[in-house]
Amino acid sequence: MRQIPIMKPYFTEREAALVAETLESGWVAQGPRVAAFEKQVAAHEGVAYGIAATSCTTALHLLMTAMGFGTGDDVLVPSFTFVATPNSVAYTGAAVVLVDVDPATFNLSVPWLESFLDANYREADDGFRNRRNGNRLAGIVPVNLFGLCADIPAVNRIAARYGMKVVEDSACALGAMISGTHEGGFGNPSALSFHPRKSITTGEGGMVLTDSEELAGKLRRLRSHAASLSETQRHLAKGYLLPEFNELGYNYRMTDLQAAVGLAQMEKIDLITEARRRIAARYDRLIPGSVPWLIPPFVPDGYTHVYQTYCCRVNLAALEMKTVEAGNAFRNRVMEFLETNGIATRQGTHATHTLGVYRDRRGAGAPDLPGAYECDRLSIALPLYVELTEADQDFVIEELIRAGKEAL
Repeated sequence: MRQIPIMKPYFTEREAALVAETLESGWVAQGPRVAAFEKQVAAHEGVAYGIAATSCTTALHLLMTAMGFGTGDDVLVPSFTFVATPNSVAYTGAAVVLVDVDPATFNLSVPWLESFLDANYREADDGFRNRRNGNRLAGIVPVNLFGLCADIPAVNRIAARYGMKVVEDSACALGAMISGTHEGGFGNPSALSFHPRKSITTGEGGMVLTDSEELAGKLRRLRSHAASLSETQRHLAKGYLLPEFNELGYNYRMTDLQAAVGLAQMEKIDLITEARRRIAARYDRLIPGSVPWLIPPFVPDGYTHVYQTYCCRVNLAALEMKTVEAGNAFRNRVMEFLETNGIATRQGTHATHTLGVYRDRRGAGAPDLPGAYECDRLSIALPLYVELTEADQDFVIEELIRAGKEAL
């Protein structure tokens, strides 16, 4: 049976060659190739510093720690995101406050956010405080989901008004832009992912991007047990120097083996991004006339989508369905049909407020999040990867047509 995966990393002989060179060098832990990879990614995104980590989750955790979030703080996180986003906040002891998204973009809803803040936080001598529990409003984590930036300029304006620190979760968004400015270029630190589902991969891996020299230095210390000397400094120094440890740190270091793969991937980042955007554009042309019950991704004017995921929504109106639950049952039947016929699809991601770990934490009085719930129940991601052929795409569309008929 023909098999079409949801995603397939794009490798050539170059990755193997750079890994072999790294093995031959004898330096396989964090070292010169990590430093080179950091510089290349930072330059691509137009920021000053890159700080590599073992994953985007650990990159986010480093950032939340460096921001000073902790017990007694509220940090706002969109509910429709992978669970790693709120988890990275929860690790610090801060309270995760889940907020709603706009189903059209899958990203944070600015009008909802403004109304929520006005209703739930009061101005105090030391900033803004939660009207219910007195927690300090400390930060917000907009997620640039699926390769499309959230409205970061609007989030920055709101954050400035309320005194919040902003951390961008850009796990999916390497190369995404608003009016020519890359994610991470709006004055906020951001975190990227290099998981195999992302546009480029190092197997596992992540990176913080920032223009702050001070923050970059702090993150580099924290990722390496908060040692006063880096491995490179110790290696190059005469004699044997043991570092000092004056704060709690972590072992979140990327290896040079991973970075070697990343360097090879960065050599073809433009090819990969252009191919993904070309395939997405073809889906955009094919779906409306062939699969009217599916809504393709929406891209606001001035935004550049990089399509880490080609995520659609079930169109309830086209199906004459009145409830999200009816649409969810239809979507699940479609996905089951496609899987049976060799085509992998996925729900976009979770509405994390529906997951046990956060459902049980939210407590009485937590707001409804209808946008995130709709996205959870109606989203469907289609196969998209560099080597997906037009014949493969045509097969996906043909099977979507069949699946829609079977699922009704």
